[in-house]
Amino acid sequence: MVRLKQLWPSVMVLAVVVIGARAVPITYLESAVAKGAVCLDGSAPAYHFDKGSGSGVNNWIVHMEGGGWCTDIVTCVKRKSLMKGSSKLMNKDFGFSGILGGKENSNPDFYNWNRIKVRYCDGSSFTGDIEAVDPTHKLYFRGARVWRAVIDDLMAKGMSNAQNAILSGCSAGALAAILHCDQFKSILPKTAKVKCVSDAGYFINGKDITGGSSIESYYSKVAATHGSAKSLPASCTSSMKPELCFFPENVVKTMQTPLFVINAAFDSWQIKNVLAPTLVDKHKEWNNCKLDFKKCTPTQIQTVQGYRDQMLAALAPVRATNTSGLFLDSCHAHCQGGSAATWSGPQGPQVGNTKMAKAVGDWFYERSTFQNVDCPSLNCNPTCPAVPTQD
Repeated sequence: MVRLKQLWPSVMVLAVVVIGARAVPITYLESAVAKGAVCLDGSAPAYHFDKGSGSGVNNWIVHMEGGGWCTDIVTCVKRKSLMKGSSKLMNKDFGFSGILGGKENSNPDFYNWNRIKVRYCDGSSFTGDIEAVDPTHKLYFRGARVWRAVIDDLMAKGMSNAQNAILSGCSAGALAAILHCDQFKSILPKTAKVKCVSDAGYFINGKDITGGSSIESYYSKVAATHGSAKSLPASCTSSMKPELCFFPENVVKTMQTPLFVINAAFDSWQIKNVLAPTLVDKHKEWNNCKLDFKKCTPTQIQTVQGYRDQMLAALAPVRATNTSGLFLDSCHAHCQGGSAATWSGPQGPQVGNTKMAKAVGDWFYERSTFQNVDCPSLNCNPTCPAVPTQD
């Protein structure tokens, strides 16, 4: 995953050329440094802001970048030397496409909104808040402060007049959208319509191939290292351990703000890191299968199919309320709303004969409800992309 992220700047340049995404320059929030709202290495938070126009001038979509987590001093030190830990190392321009796209034909409901991409440089899904700075390695665990500083800055730049607003994200950023959703709504004007969208952020407390929960142990380390407990939703932490409140299935139950979940039932990141993490795959029997289902044994396919069952069970709180939306496809993918091709393109995935752009737009504007679960088995949906998508 880290290697994929290191390639991100060149990937984005290619994306801008290939699909015509508009390159949006970076904004460094230097004023946040004095408040202690900084990246892992102490550098200023950053975001990209494409201003709204016409009917969208008072509408806002704040989208948080993904990119995994760091769980201890060693992994956070490594991360701070990458753009996911330091704004000094970030690419200066970002191509906006998919849910952030500025073209009406590919993003008809949100193209002229104020669209913001918040860069991810803390490694905690914007939940960390430890005052002390690690003296030896000069690490700052301040993700929650970064999130609030960016939101406050956007409020000062016009979001205080918002009529419609969405907090969204991909992967770790999508998890952040869920964790901060109710707080986001509480900050915005009471008259605004506020909803949240999670793209590949519905990480489940799934059983791994040994029957254990490696991912729960993983989030326990994230919460402890970053001091996340006080920034996670109190409605969850009041009755559960902090690490359990990194799982949307435990947070959504008490959420007050409408949420739309875009996810793959066979999420490529979760198959690799929740179902078959390297740590528990002692004999490396899953090395090939988890990357390419065509290389799985019949028994492994059955196990992967069982992960979909776990996903459906974890989505019960989403499906229990008619204010929530759900686009659960049977693709082997991760983060599908970030490109025009998968968001609304002719070759993009469909569920219930509907593309995700239309599903999310109809849900936000309440033209119709949308809670659709795709066909049940691997390779059953011919509209799924051939290659797993990534943030």
